[in-house]
Amino acid sequence: MIEAAPSRYLVPFDGHFRVAEAPTHPDHGTSSRKMRKQLRSCIDEISDLQRLLHAQDKFSLLLVFQAMDAAGKDSTIRAVMSGIDPTGCQVFSFKKPSTLELDHDFLWRSAVRLPERGRIGIFNRSYYEEVLVVRVHPEYLKYQRLPDLPDALPDNFWEQRFESIRDHEKHLARNGTVILKFWLNVSQEEQHRRFLSRIETQEKNWKFSHGDLVESSYWDSYMNAYQDALNNTSRNWAPWYSIPADDKPYMRLQVARVLLATLQRLPLAYPQMTPEERERLSAARSKLIV
Repeated sequence: MIEAAPSRYLVPFDGHFRVAEAPTHPDHGTSSRKMRKQLRSCIDEISDLQRLLHAQDKFSLLLVFQAMDAAGKDSTIRAVMSGIDPTGCQVFSFKKPSTLELDHDFLWRSAVRLPERGRIGIFNRSYYEEVLVVRVHPEYLKYQRLPDLPDALPDNFWEQRFESIRDHEKHLARNGTVILKFWLNVSQEEQHRRFLSRIETQEKNWKFSHGDLVESSYWDSYMNAYQDALNNTSRNWAPWYSIPADDKPYMRLQVARVLLATLQRLPLAYPQMTPEERERLSAARSKLIV
């Protein structure tokens, strides 16, 4: 299994991560223009490595994005993946589960959308919603029709879900899926500024949802849920990165750097031809030369 790429924003594997100590805004003096230039350079390198990943057809890469509303998941995915061959990349957004999805275990709907070997898969929200929004709103569990679920949740209910997630991710990693998980850590103050921008800018009105504002009122509960989830599931083979999200250019650059560093750690190479295959190529070449 591939080890996690180093980063100052890597969530430690010892369970000592604290949301209150995680920065939402970087302490830097780099201009947005310079960061956008650095991002373009990263994207060029990512694009070259993505072609190797696709040609080799040995590893797949899964990027998981989780965040509070208005943190910038959509724009980050768009900005970082803009230079990637669309035939080698796929994006899935997970919202309210369908009736079919509720008739399966909580990992099913994401498992059927995992990337094939040679491809990059992106989850805009994911199975982690089951230990985040469902933890903040445990009343949603009634729709899952879990067998023998009592009115009061057992003490180990969430630990069991963390265990299922850890086992799932370790199985994927053992079989060639490289997992990167990004928590885009926006402050509530910045979130509210972006909500106001959506209300006051006509072109952004469609982005605003009253439900997002309602969920923001549960901020402390969500932060506790994120802290618990990251501590229980950040592992060397499936690391979490807590990326400051108040500054969007900086956030996008940090995500791109982690992605690039991870691809550089993979033993990627174009497939080698066997002697028989080279003979067939030589024969085909002879027929094509007039």
